[in-house]
Amino acid sequence: MRRFASIAACVALAAAQASLAVDLPGGRFKSVLPPAPGIKEVAVAPFQLDRLPVTNAEFARFVRQRPEWRRDRVARVFADAGYLRHWSSDAAPGAALARQPVVQVSWFAASAYCESKGQRLPTWYEWEYAAAASETQRDGRNDPAWRERIIAWYSRPADAALPEVGATPANAYGVQDLHGLVWEWIEDLGAMMVSSDNREQGDPDIMKFCGSGALTMEEKENYATLMRIAMLSSMQASYTSGSMGFRCAADGPRPPAGVRK
Repeated sequence: MRRFASIAACVALAAAQASLAVDLPGGRFKSVLPPAPGIKEVAVAPFQLDRLPVTNAEFARFVRQRPEWRRDRVARVFADAGYLRHWSSDAAPGAALARQPVVQVSWFAASAYCESKGQRLPTWYEWEYAAAASETQRDGRNDPAWRERIIAWYSRPADAALPEVGATPANAYGVQDLHGLVWEWIEDLGAMMVSSDNREQGDPDIMKFCGSGALTMEEKENYATLMRIAMLSSMQASYTSGSMGFRCAADGPRPPAGVRK
């Protein structure tokens, strides 16, 4: 019995570690999607970001608590036919998938999961800000070797089995797997949409303006980031993909222990 208790404790610890959030200080940085013509820097307020992407095991616990998000019950307006199709059953992923990042989930499902934790999906600028950090620098985008390692991910066969979360080194903030594992949903997905309707060229939505010029950006060397923009721009909120996962975020730093927000 002692052995089983020890195993259970290890499983619980792994689950707790997977959901830990990291405090990011925020600041100003040069985005590949400038907020407006002639403005190259954006300001990001301090925020929290999950250290790792959400796993199949974590999402399965959510589905058990919120059965309307089961594969056999989810409304098609909220998820397409591919939703959780890789799971072994309607409510369970199968033991082999437990520590892999959950994929085949829609934006709606990812948002509902984060909301159940009192969190939300990160915005594009928050995600880009965190993902600009290398293992040693808060902005490693000018390091050719680091960029090459990120781009190397794209050479992995699309049908290769996903690694478990935590497979990549932590960046300077302590966040892992922002590169090299899965694409990730963002909160402001709708702002990434690109319209081909010329009548909308004066649309005040800045991200839509920037998205329409995404492939002619100044920062062409940040190819990996441009690929993510192209992927997100192609998605709708009900779509699912075998390479699209997510992690959660929240406003501001965590309150001190014992203090509720």
